[in-house]
Amino acid sequence: MPSGAYSRQSWRIHEITHDFELEDVWALPVQGGPDDFPAFVEAMMSGEDRDFPAAYRLLFAARWTLGRLLGTDTDEHGLGRRVTSLRDRLSDLRDQPAPARDASPFQPLYLTDREYAAEIANRTMHGVLHLGWVEDESAPDGYSAQMSVLVRPNGLFGDAYMRFIKPFRYLVVYPALLRTVGRRWETAQGVDR
Repeated sequence: MPSGAYSRQSWRIHEITHDFELEDVWALPVQGGPDDFPAFVEAMMSGEDRDFPAAYRLLFAARWTLGRLLGTDTDEHGLGRRVTSLRDRLSDLRDQPAPARDASPFQPLYLTDREYAAEIANRTMHGVLHLGWVEDESAPDGYSAQMSVLVRPNGLFGDAYMRFIKPFRYLVVYPALLRTVGRRWETAQGVDR
């Protein structure tokens, strides 16, 4: 999606990511009513990695292995060490619960009735995954989901890393993610009905 699909919204995330770059904006194959967003976030975050295609899982296994070998994912480069968590920039949302997956490297920031945000940090970058629930006249129940990725690369190494992984994100990661998220939402909707 064009960057305006993200920047035109009056998201809370804008308040705490002024020093981040918008990397990607995606329309997710998820639609629902005005009160369905927390259920969507739960469905998206509660699934297992085996839901994803083998190529996706293999790519991430290689990524985490390289991170261990190169030392890019050690605690000293993570949240609270190399970078301060964005939770410190929140006042009213800091103590509200947000869904998290035990195995996920992302740490939840906040959940509202229209937004979810989680962050990750390592030696290459500080990143934010943002999910939003937007009004959509073409959706049967009036709303659809979008996902944005924001990053703050860590120096030249971080810039090079982000350029290097871009083709993998577009060829493997995002297509697999979109299909899997759509299936998870359909399953959750079927269970709700």
